Amino acid sequence: MRLLLSLLLMCLVGVAQAQTANNPFAQPDFLPVNKAFVFSAEPLPSGETRLQWKIADTYYLYQKRFKFDGLDPAKNPVLPQGLEHSDEFFGATQVYRDSVAIVIPAGTSGQVKVSWQGCADAGLCYPPQSQTVDLGGAQPMAAQDQAQDQSLAASLQQRSLGWSLLLFFGLGLLLAFTPCSLPMLPILAGLVVGSGATAGRGFAVAGSYVISMALVYAGLGVLAALLGANLQALLQQPWLLGSFAALFVVLALPMFGFFELQLPAGLRDRLESAGRGRKGGSLIGAGILGALSGLLVGPCMTAPLAGALLYIAQSGNALEGGLVLFVMGLGIGVPLLLLVTVGSRFLPKPGAWMNLMKGLFGFLFLGTALLLVRPVLDESLWIGLWGVLLIILGCSLWQQAQTFLRAKALFNPLSLLAGLWGCLLLVGAAGGSTELWQPLQVYTAKTVAGSSSASTAHDAFITIKDPTSLDRELASAKADGQWVMLDYYADWCVSCKVMEKQVFAKPQVMDALQGVRLLRLDVTADNVASRELLSRYQVPGPPSFVWIGPNGVERRGQRITGEVNAQTFLNNWNATRELL
Repeated sequence: MRLLLSLLLMCLVGVAQAQTANNPFAQPDFLPVNKAFVFSAEPLPSGETRLQWKIADTYYLYQKRFKFDGLDPAKNPVLPQGLEHSDEFFGATQVYRDSVAIVIPAGTSGQVKVSWQGCADAGLCYPPQSQTVDLGGAQPMAAQDQAQDQSLAASLQQRSLGWSLLLFFGLGLLLAFTPCSLPMLPILAGLVVGSGATAGRGFAVAGSYVISMALVYAGLGVLAALLGANLQALLQQPWLLGSFAALFVVLALPMFGFFELQLPAGLRDRLESAGRGRKGGSLIGAGILGALSGLLVGPCMTAPLAGALLYIAQSGNALEGGLVLFVMGLGIGVPLLLLVTVGSRFLPKPGAWMNLMKGLFGFLFLGTALLLVRPVLDESLWIGLWGVLLIILGCSLWQQAQTFLRAKALFNPLSLLAGLWGCLLLVGAAGGSTELWQPLQVYTAKTVAGSSSASTAHDAFITIKDPTSLDRELASAKADGQWVMLDYYADWCVSCKVMEKQVFAKPQVMDALQGVRLLRLDVTADNVASRELLSRYQVPGPPSFVWIGPNGVERRGQRITGEVNAQTFLNNWNATRELL
């Protein structure tokens, strides 16, 4: 009897185990990441450093997810051959199982941040892991110091998705008040204000605009991060900017009564029949213009955008990264949405003033067109075009003063001011001025001295356009024990030109940079060389400034992303050289 019971018990246990194994709803017990992939670093007598990972059964590491931040590119270790593997995360790729050893060549020093990522066969993919390895030969850097884009990327990895979305929504709210978001205002205002829409209908139209803009913004960001493309360069092509500018000029002309934009009669009648009684604009039209605005805002180089792109590139989590960018795009659009919906309630009822509003939006559309083409126009020509626009605006305000007699006391001075400033801009542009707010400074002796300082600062930089030249300069600087500053620059980058005039043209800045090898990495062209220069240090786009120490190791925590003023730049450099 006992024997029978024992056999029965063994059968039941076997059946239970089989059911567990075959149960698709049973959850496997996954190892902690530090137990699944045990990392160790060991210096060798030959001067080399061996990095080793012991990998648990049914787990694997991706070959292409190994990164060595802070290591001289010329001394990047050779990765051993892996096993062919295909999964839903990275497609066909090579992986390591059981164990893998990577040897860092002798002669390297400083601290290197080693990163890796692995998965389990059961379907779990761990987030990227990293550890700093001290190779000796240099004083340790402050491990806690992180650049702004790094800290934002780290917050995405360490915090919950809800907190990350809240953080980037708030950053989007701040970005809404930056100059790069200004072209959105006349577009959205022209859709809603004065359209006769109810509050609900106006909110729906504006919402369609903002959501479409955020979707395009997020989609372009994800593609740029995953494909390693230069998003800014892709969207700053002269033909593309010219097309957008021409579109806004066409949108402006009906505001002045040159013609009326209409659909074909048959389609127009159907839409009127379907939308009878619904004023306030088309949801589809608002969505299309929102998508165009996303293309305009996307190239803006900001630390939040850089942080999100860095996270996507490192983790490969396009879904979460895209969601973060989408929420940040919503944050950019919310203040504009509130302005044109809530703000429109305080406007008077439709009447004669509508023609005045149409003219105002017409000039805003023309101003948007000028902002779009600024990266591809000579600064003097751009200043001259603003002068022409202001003169035309002054004449229009003078004419409107004869119609709106009550506003004559306001319109007459504004017309004179606009016309006078427009004339000053034309005079300044004729002399080669590049200052919108100081057009006549070009004719002063102070400007001649300033131009000399700017020219001296420009000559202090060595222009680099290919990775080979960069490697040569970095090797030479390391041999001389010299600091290096990499200035990522492009002709279409407006912020780069602003910093050249307002930061590097200042004598105190150039005095502080004495002895530093200044390398200007020109990534104007969207070609293989430019993409390699950007990917070398994982830079999303210009303006970005990378500090390389005398030992050839980047001070990653001190990297500058985006436009800063002279004092901020000097404070950053003073803090950077103290790390040596």
